[in-house]
Amino acid sequence: MLIKASAPSSVLLVCLGNICRSPTAEEIFRQQTAIAGLDMKVDSAGTGDWHIGHSPDIRAQRHAKSNGYNISKLVARQVTNEDFTNFDLILAMDTQNLTDLQLIKDSIEVSNSALKKPLARLALFSEEDPIYSGDDVPDPYQGDADAFEEVIRRIESSSQAWIESWKTS
Repeated sequence: MLIKASAPSSVLLVCLGNICRSPTAEEIFRQQTAIAGLDMKVDSAGTGDWHIGHSPDIRAQRHAKSNGYNISKLVARQVTNEDFTNFDLILAMDTQNLTDLQLIKDSIEVSNSALKKPLARLALFSEEDPIYSGDDVPDPYQGDADAFEEVIRRIESSSQAWIESWKTS
């Protein structure tokens, strides 16, 4: 498969607490890009700080495992300013996190006008997905088993859509 030169070499997946959606997305994205033959750094983080150092939610772990993904070794962390220079693309799970990330990016640009490297491109995770285009990946934290399964379906779909968008015609 030929990949466009514009394909990122690193992607950060972001949700609110980094214990449900983004760690699930990290592992699914990592597996799908590897299957597609992409050599890509993949990580996840949260915009909030209350779960730093915690393992993913046990329900997220259980549903991920039942779908062939092991997220048990991942550890929650918060987005840092350095993420905006260490990653080419930062994908937000929902519009509120995208707004929060844009505010951080704007503050970095204002405080450091002599940036040597361009800051990461920001996008909604579902941006390239023809099925879920523009939709938030719903936060399953307050939900039931079906909510966690829905998150996995959406993440698989949107991950594949990003990979397809990087293929050359």
